[in-house]
Amino acid sequence: MQEEFLKIPSNESLLYVFGGLLLMVLIYLFTIMVLRKIGKDPNYLLPPETVKKISLPLFLILLSFLIRMGSLRELLGLEDFGAWFRKVSTLLFIVSFTWLLIRIIKLIKQLVIRNYDVHSPNNLKARKVYTQFTILERILIFLIIIMATGVALMSFEEIREIGISIFASAGVAGIIIGFSAQKMIGAILAGIQIAIAQPIKIDDVVVVEGEWGRIEQITLTYVVVAIWDKRRLVLPTTYFIEKPFQNWTKTTADILGTVFLYTDYKVPFEKLREELKRILESTDLWDGKVQNIQVTNATGSHVEVRALMSAKDSPTAWDLRVLVREKLITFLQENYPESLPHSRVFIKDERKKN
Repeated sequence: MQEEFLKIPSNESLLYVFGGLLLMVLIYLFTIMVLRKIGKDPNYLLPPETVKKISLPLFLILLSFLIRMGSLRELLGLEDFGAWFRKVSTLLFIVSFTWLLIRIIKLIKQLVIRNYDVHSPNNLKARKVYTQFTILERILIFLIIIMATGVALMSFEEIREIGISIFASAGVAGIIIGFSAQKMIGAILAGIQIAIAQPIKIDDVVVVEGEWGRIEQITLTYVVVAIWDKRRLVLPTTYFIEKPFQNWTKTTADILGTVFLYTDYKVPFEKLREELKRILESTDLWDGKVQNIQVTNATGSHVEVRALMSAKDSPTAWDLRVLVREKLITFLQENYPESLPHSRVFIKDERKKN
């Protein structure tokens, strides 16, 4: 902005400075008052703490206008430093306005996701919304910071000229940097694709690299999977676009659990079915939908029996499988010990022939 403020006599400079200061204070107080009034209105989603979060960047924006006033320089006797005042005003406005935009984006995200409980049992929609807004928030903040940095640097004439000359004579270097940044750009694009297509969401149960865990964090370039034993598996976002993996909660959280038993051919299948029904009906881990006993294989030494059951989610299914396996083995031990797998040896008496 190229403007030259009119020379104001020193006895009027103080009046102009205090007038401008008073005007900005009134604007600031009016804005705060409106925000507080909106925050108290139950018809709006604006939380009361919003005022505190945006008040400081808003104040700095108004301060940048005050610093740019020519009467302030005249009052302080610093007319010769007008270029410095304008530069400080410009940079302060860019920084504070960028800060304000980031605060607004974070507040919008909080206002949206607070209506969805990620920790509820049926949290599919909540996880979708949370994942989308978390990734989009990071994308927007990244773009805003890049643009603000570029605008701030371009405000310096010397840097602008140096940058233009470098870009004009460094075509080969630009190509090399572009090839070097391919992986990073691919990871960022994969993060955007995950936000839109959502092959994974926050709190999804997945099996990746042979590990069972939950999606804990999704960024633009990597995904953190919380493994069941409290380890963390960090994978690039491109992994979930390019490689196959298991998502146990893609559409619903409920899942079928299986328990395999290896028994003797004498096992009573009907009694085993009755016992499975009794076990499932006696626990809250079972969702009441699926239960069955199936013979899935038979070899020369044993019979493979599969107990099938359903649960509301994968952690519950794991606990249910452990319980059913223990109870069924105990049932066979106490009531049908001959049904447990064992090896048979037949001894032929050759003396009868003689």
